[in-house]
This record gives sequence, C-alpha cells and structure tokens, in this order.
Amino acid sequence: MSYNIAVSAQGVGKRYNIFRKPEDRLKQMLSFGRKKYYAEYWALQNVSFEVARGETLGILGRNGAGKSTLLQMICGILRPTTGTVQVNGRIAALLELGAGFNPEFTGRENVFLAATILGLEHWQVAERFEAIAEFAGIGDFMEQPVKLYSSGMYARLAFAVAAHVDADILVVDEILAVGDAAFTQKCMRFIQGFREHGSLLFVSHDTGSINNLCDRAIWIDKGEMRGEGPAKDIAFSYIASLYGDGEGDGFQIGGERKAPVNQGRRVDDPRREMLESSQKRNDIEVFDFDPNGPWFGDRGATILDARLLDVEGRELNAVTGGEEVVLEVRAEAHVDLERPIVGFYIKDKLGQNLFGDNTFLTYATAPVAARDGELVVARFHFQLPFLPTGDYSVNVAIANGTQTDHVQHHWMDDARFFRVTASHFAKGILGIPMLDIELTTA
Repeated sequence: MSYNIAVSAQGVGKRYNIFRKPEDRLKQMLSFGRKKYYAEYWALQNVSFEVARGETLGILGRNGAGKSTLLQMICGILRPTTGTVQVNGRIAALLELGAGFNPEFTGRENVFLAATILGLEHWQVAERFEAIAEFAGIGDFMEQPVKLYSSGMYARLAFAVAAHVDADILVVDEILAVGDAAFTQKCMRFIQGFREHGSLLFVSHDTGSINNLCDRAIWIDKGEMRGEGPAKDIAFSYIASLYGDGEGDGFQIGGERKAPVNQGRRVDDPRREMLESSQKRNDIEVFDFDPNGPWFGDRGATILDARLLDVEGRELNAVTGGEEVVLEVRAEAHVDLERPIVGFYIKDKLGQNLFGDNTFLTYATAPVAARDGELVVARFHFQLPFLPTGDYSVNVAIANGTQTDHVQHHWMDDARFFRVTASHFAKGILGIPMLDIELTTA
C-alpha cells in the first residue's frame, strides 16, 4: 500500500452464520462442513475504497446498512470474510458508546485503559491526563465508575481520550449525536483542526455535516456500495433515496450538477446607482434559474421557475442584503393536488441549510387545492439577511400532503445560485438586519 494512502479497503465482505436453534451449532461442528445448518447473512459485500492521508471521507447509510460493521473491520475489531483492509498509521475510533471502557472502572482508570489500548505508554497517559480531564469536562465524575455515567458523559470521556492519543486516523460513528451543544462544538473544533494533518472517517445521518466536513463520501445501502464521489453529490443521492422509498414506481432522479448559469439576461434594478456608490455594500449577484439541475420526485408536479423579486414585483439580478425581497416559486400540477406544499432552503457552498420555509403552516386549516394543469404560485416575503462573501444556492420543492406525511413531487437542488462578491459582514454564517442599535450612558 502506498505511503500516501491511510486506509485501503478492497473487495471487503462480512458474512454471519445465522443458526435457527442453539443445537444447530453443535450439529454444524460435528458435520465437518458436509452439511449446512445455518443461513448466510452478508452484512457487507464487495466494498472497495481508499482514503488518502489528510483526506476526510464521509460514510452515509441507513441504520442496518453495514456502516458500523465496516468501521469495526477498519479498526481491527472484526475480521473480513472476504477482501482486505489495510491501515497505515495509528487509528483512534469513536464507535458505540462505552466501547473499550470497563463499566466497573472509574473514569480515571478507563482513561489509562483506553489510551493504552490506542498505543500510548503509561507515562504518556499520565502526562496528558489533566488535559484529557479538562477536555472531557465531567468534574468529580472522573473518580466514579463509568456505569454511573449518562450517555453524554460517556461520549465526553471517549472523545477526550481519542483527541489526545496523537492519532493519524480518526473514526467517528454518530457518537456526537448524544452530546450537549457546547461539547459538540468543542468536538467539531477539534475535528476541524485534526483535518489539517490527519485522515478522518466520519459517519453521520446529517448530510449538512457530511457536506461541511468531508472531501468525498461513500453511500452504503443493504451491505453494498451505492455510490462514491464528491460529498455534495452523494448526500443528494442519499436524501433522494430516503424520499424515494414508498413513493411508487414513478419516483425518479435526474439532472446534473454544474456551475451557476447566467444567460446574459439583464434585469433593471432601481437601486443600481446606490449599489455602485455605497462604501459598505453587500453585493449579491443573482444567477438564472436552472431547470436542468439535480432533482428528484415522482413529477406529479413540476417546478417551472424560482425568481427573486423586490416588493414591487420586479425581478432582481442584484441585491444588497438587509432589504425586503420576495422569492416566487412557480409550479405546474400534472395531477390533482389536495394539499400542495411549496418550500425552499437557502444553502451555503458547504451545503449547510441557512434558512428556509414552506407554505404548510400558513394554509394548514384552509389548504389551496390545485387541479391537473393548473399553475401553483408560492411567494415568500422576507427580509434578506447579510451574507459573507461566497456562493449560495436555492433549493425549491413541491409536495402534496402534510409535514409528516407527503408525496415529494419535485425537489430541485441548486435551482438557483447567487454570489456575494462584497460584504461588510465578516463573522458567522449570516447577519441579521438590525431594526435599531442604541448605545447610551447614565
């Protein structure tokens, strides 16, 4: 295996023998392979991928897809039935809660146990113990048996140990889902720093985290690889598959991801003079609607356009942030829709959802039905936040039903792009337009 490759999995499969009755195990031993008293269950089959040094790989899949089995083989806990797994460097794993901990030992004793298992000498653990304890932040519980710990305290202690063993490869399997917000943020800061020098395998159902953290992603479904590629593309395919289940034979996925489109259409903006002269402008260039971008749904309705308008109804090709705008989404019904729902998300370049809304709550008690062939128009009137420089996209969708039970007819990813080319806003994800700011002394 090349030195530049941290993890290599080639043709990996894991089979379990399922015995219907306890005595079948004895029969199998005595048959010397002449007869099978078990059924074969393949948790994984023919999985192949590589993780380069310094690369972050996201792993997506539903519960029971085989993600945890794969990680356990990478960590050496399980042996593959077929194929090979090679690891180049020290690996620290955060798998299931309490893995590697003795419930009868105190937190302190488990720190020494877990860190030693991960390759540190006793003196090295002692040297780093105070830093580990500070990172965990569990106070006097460090001297208590871990069987008394909550799930959040387990996660704190496990992550604190993994963060201080000088690992080359870090494996994280949904463990952050049980921590409180402050500790989760601390862990994410550590992970962001770790990515600068180490390789990370990150399992999460949160596609926003996958988009934010990962260079690439793989998608595992029912023990097999369904996809491998850029994190954003794999996350989109995974979300589409979740909606696709139970939608019927008409559910489709189509379109292609590409750069923002601008066909040269010029729209007059009455504030152009102000935009060009302001010293504190937040220039936002709006690109054309892309009808051929990535999409999924059963096409019981089709989104025709998504336009950004001012409050007078004039289409905008540039905005400044802070002003009132209207996002107008137009769709055509191809079947009768009893309770159509139209919604949108604004996302940053990492795929994080910044804000969005839909029409359901506004019309929950008095739904607006649409007949086959009719036009459905939704208008969202809001004050545009201030945004840092960068690229953003608009997701739009039309469904039929309720928030919890609906059919997804047409979901468009990156239906429209806009680009912030100058901004007086520098910190955070977005800025809220202030109605008033006052400073006094008394």
